Amino acid sequence: MGSITRSFANNITTSGVLLPASLTNNSIANVTAYNASVATGSMVLISSQTASASASISFTTGINSTYKEYQFYLINCHPATLNTALSFNLSTDGGSNYNVTKTTTAFFSYHNEAGTDAGLQYENANDLAQSTAFQIFNEVTGNANDDSSSGILTLFNPASTTYVKHFITVNDKCNADQYNVTQYTAGYANTTSAINAIQFKFVSGNFDDGTILMYGIK
Repeated sequence: MGSITRSFANNITTSGVLLPASLTNNSIANVTAYNASVATGSMVLISSQTASASASISFTTGINSTYKEYQFYLINCHPATLNTALSFNLSTDGGSNYNVTKTTTAFFSYHNEAGTDAGLQYENANDLAQSTAFQIFNEVTGNANDDSSSGILTLFNPASTTYVKHFITVNDKCNADQYNVTQYTAGYANTTSAINAIQFKFVSGNFDDGTILMYGIK
């Protein structure tokens, strides 16, 4: 028995199942597909919604125990109202109520188009302490034709009935004073009930435009 054959034989069970040690970068070539049970680390698009004069955008299905991590991509969210804030809230009852208790932190960096003003600071006005209010994560977006905001919200293990539910948001926007502002918000939903819905809305006025994509992370 050659050394290659012997090595392979040592990594197979008596029932013919390959052991994990036998699967390396050098042991498999020209693979075009895996069995569905093999985790490949991919992002799976679950659903998407595009706003058009919409009061809010809600995802009430697809948030469950299938994935331990969900990501929401907010693309060119354009408000109908000048200098309004983008916010979100979570639900444990499929979207009948968006009132989950949250504790959060928030900070932002900024720089204007003239290059004369820049900084980094904590945002006391937008953090929450055991509050059921909507969490603001993008403040005062301009509503000029070329103004919008884009970002990512990550929600961790929403189906857990043991732990609180952590989330992180990063959002970038152009405001009415021609500043680029990048806002960072993180915190947890202080509930051991499963989170199964999320809603996005501007504090005042509608979404004039914008697309939100919901991904599950394998």
